[in-house]
Amino acid sequence: MTESETLRRGFLFLIDKPSGLTSHDVVEHVRKAAAFSRIGHSGTLDPMATGLLLLCAGGAARLQSFFTRMDKSYEGVIRLGRSTTTYDREGETVGPERDPSGIDPGEIERAAAAFRGEFLQSPPAYSAKKLKGRKFYEMARLGETVPILPKKVRVSQLTLESPDAKGRLPFSIACSSGTYVRAIASELGEKLGCGAHLETLRRTRIGPFDVADAVTLDRFEEMSSSERLEAPHAVALAQIAFPFERLQLASLETWKVRKGQAIPARGVSSKEGDWVTLLGPAQEIVALGQVTPMGTGKVSLIRPKIVLAD
Repeated sequence: MTESETLRRGFLFLIDKPSGLTSHDVVEHVRKAAAFSRIGHSGTLDPMATGLLLLCAGGAARLQSFFTRMDKSYEGVIRLGRSTTTYDREGETVGPERDPSGIDPGEIERAAAAFRGEFLQSPPAYSAKKLKGRKFYEMARLGETVPILPKKVRVSQLTLESPDAKGRLPFSIACSSGTYVRAIASELGEKLGCGAHLETLRRTRIGPFDVADAVTLDRFEEMSSSERLEAPHAVALAQIAFPFERLQLASLETWKVRKGQAIPARGVSSKEGDWVTLLGPAQEIVALGQVTPMGTGKVSLIRPKIVLAD
């Protein structure tokens, strides 16, 4: 089986993104290296950020939104004393710079309490958030008013170290998908009365996937086709323990699913559109499917969407 044929089944690539490239840049590099176009990413990193990008190849692209919704973990540095237009080091300075040396760790901890647990957060004006097809940063660059669209986010862990003499504040955070860490940095500065921005950011984790298992982009491009598909930086969909309802198939059902045919199933608790894992007689993952109700009875139609075994 060729590399392209293997990738069509569905693979995840764990790439350690370098600073200076957009997430789309990384995708294009990987597409070119693998000579395979059906690759996307599950969660954007700003150009200045580094760390884990989870790329979805072949059948995994259908599950891109599932991987995108996974919780994320980061580490980085918040710079106290300077606010910027973009909330990070690449933006223009807003207002005068302030001396943060008089701020003690106790004040920082009290201010940080507002960013633990669940709270409402509005996307930064300079972000890729879209409204009616237009990105926020496009509006901001034209001097237009960017709408405030708060949504609920969740921070399960936020650890702040003591700032150094230059106001550099190391931190680590674990949060729900869609949380803007640079917005937290900026708002923390507001609460402390000194202003702040995000100086560095590195994504260390996406769900169960760790940057320690990722490979650098340069190294990925140097690899042979067989090396690119090796663990731990490459993960076949069939090896992932998805949290979907698991349905046991009989031998004939397994044969039909492998041919891409839909099958009826009774007693399925998953709702319309939900994903399910379809298991063969030997408990092997045969396919991932989606549920379609059949009338008003207790029978559902399972349509295989990603077949993982011949």
